[in-house]
Order: sequence, then C-alpha cells, then structure tokens
Amino acid sequence: MKKLEQYIERPASAITGKKNLEHLYTLQDFPVFMGCVDASQDGDLIADMVWDICKDTGIIQLRNLIPLEVLYLNQHNEGIGKVWTEHYLEFCKFLKKYDPHSVLEIGGAHGLIAKNFIEVSPDTSWVIVEPNPTFAGNEKIKVIRNWFDDKFSLGERVDTVVHSHVLEHTYDPVSYLNHVSSFLRNGDRHIFTFPNMREQLVRKYTNCLNFEHTVFLTEYFVDYLLERFGFKILEKQYFQDHSIFYATEKLDVVTDITLISKYDEYKKLFMEFAGYHLNMVKELNEKINSSNLPVYLFGAHIFSQYLLGFGLDTDKIVSVLDNSPTKQGKRLYGTRFKVESPKVLAGKGPVNIILKAGIYNEEIKKDILENINEKVEFW
Repeated sequence: MKKLEQYIERPASAITGKKNLEHLYTLQDFPVFMGCVDASQDGDLIADMVWDICKDTGIIQLRNLIPLEVLYLNQHNEGIGKVWTEHYLEFCKFLKKYDPHSVLEIGGAHGLIAKNFIEVSPDTSWVIVEPNPTFAGNEKIKVIRNWFDDKFSLGERVDTVVHSHVLEHTYDPVSYLNHVSSFLRNGDRHIFTFPNMREQLVRKYTNCLNFEHTVFLTEYFVDYLLERFGFKILEKQYFQDHSIFYATEKLDVVTDITLISKYDEYKKLFMEFAGYHLNMVKELNEKINSSNLPVYLFGAHIFSQYLLGFGLDTDKIVSVLDNSPTKQGKRLYGTRFKVESPKVLAGKGPVNIILKAGIYNEEIKKDILENINEKVEFW
C-alpha cells in the first residue's frame, strides 16, 4: 500500500466558509476506498483521516478530501438486505404522497427507488444522474452517466428532485443545495432521504463518518441549510434509527434564521465515539488472542475497515464475510482479506464472528444462526 499524495484541502467550515476550525482526531493510514477489488494490495492507497470541528457552529468535517475518481473507484453500495429493502419501499410511499410527474434522481446507482416507484406510478417521467450506475435504465427510466456537479445540466423540465443517501456524500453541501435549487421553480418539490447521523454517532455506528461521509450533517444543520436556500419543509418521516425522509417545496422567500452552535455537544459525541472503539478493539484483541476457535470478521465495507483502523489484531482472522455476491471472491480494499459468503460457515461447528454493522446487526445474526450455523458466537 502507498500513501495518497494529492488531496482536496478543506480549510474552512462547510457551513459558514470561515477558517475557525479545531483539530479533533486523526486515524492514520486509512484505506481511501471502502469497497472490494480484484487487484493486489500493492496498489491500494491509504491516507490520514483527519477530523476537525468548527468552533463557531460545531460542524464536524474531514480536513483532507479524497479526489472523487479515487474515492468512488466503483459502485459498492448495493443497498441489499431487509433494512434497505424496507427503506426504499417506505421512501417510495413517502414520495408517492406528493405525486411527482417528472423526476430527476441524483445518485440512484442501482435504480431501486425508480423501479419501485414506476411500478405504482408508470406515467411518471424519471431521469437518474449517476457516475457509476449498475442499472442501465429502460424505456421508463433514463440513466445519465455523470456527476451531479455545477457543470451538470438537464435539457428537460422536472418538477421534483429526488435523492437517497447522497447529501452526506457531498463535499460542499451549500453548493449542492444551491445547484439542486437551480433545477426547480417555485412550488416544485425537493424530496430526499439521508442518514440520521446524530443518532448514528450516539449509537457509535462506524458508517457515520468516513472518507465518503465527510461532514456531520445532522438534522439540525440540514433544517438550517434547507431554509437558507428557500426550501420549505413540508414533512419529515423517521425510518427506524437509519434515515430521515424530507419533503420540501421551493419558495421565493429565504428565511433568515440564527444558527446555534453545537460545538460542545458534537465534540463530546465524537470523542466518546473514538474512546468507545479504542476500548472495544482492546477487548476484542484479548478475546482473539485467548480463543482457539476460528475468527471471522463480518462486513466487507467501512465497518471492518474502521475496526482495523482502531487497531484490531488480524493475525488469527480467517477472512471477511459478506452477503453481497458482487463482493465475494474479491479482496476488501486496504486489507489482505478475501471476502467469502457466510455460507462457508455451514458445518464448521463453533466459530467466532466479529460483527459491528450498526442497524444491520440483528438481520445478519438471525440469518446466520437460523440458516447457516447455529453454533456461531458473535463478538
């Protein structure tokens, strides 16, 4: 592996643009891509993950950003599993209430929201803009292979802009929302879903902040930014502790609201997150070293990379397990581990699995214990 040499520096607050940042924490030599690859480990890139906090607002953000063509090497978020399936179906129901006629979806790599929605509303016009699509489109859904940046334009009218788990990926949420607004007229709708990041950090989920989720965009800051750009919040809906659905309407009136600093609250949350994982990894290493049973790590994604980044001992780990067929047989980027299906555990008797996959833990446990190997012990 080698150190990434070129970064996009972010020396100022993503909310205010002011250079009043304080260093919070650094995770050294972290893999820059959270997916799986076929290539050897020699070509993997690593970088220091440096987190700062804005002393004026409390927004937490990554200091050095990874170039997009490196960060999104290929598509790795398939949205598989019970939680994601329910999320997409519930979001489609939420969207249906606002009866969109022409939709621009930002992201939508797999086309699941578009396909689910077109099934119940076949007369809706739908365009997806996505740099790494795994869905080619069809006669009802047009896919444009491109980035949604300030250079992107669309030669057709839309009345609704939709995105799912995209906002938290934007390097500049201010510019992003401004560009979204440019595609809409007054009275048009901006409807989206994004992770409940405050709840995730409270629960110590490792998929909250990383090289892709570079700003701690909590509900508080999203509300502020929407009002700042003239989007009236019509409705919010909470999906478990996973996501927040927003329905907003573009208005020609921008609300002048005061932003209250979250500095003390958010700094405490982040430092508790770091301390928790350092202590947990120490305990896991003790279990690994004292066990004579095979040890597996679940999740060919950021979940495992974070544990390794906090110092998880890899000497006795057999492999990384993952339910995604597109990851199996490949290697988790930044590690030596090949990815296997959990089905390899069938008939192996007692084994240990290190599992820290946030909200997805219970469905993963249930599937393995009921369908593959009832003798697995989860750490």
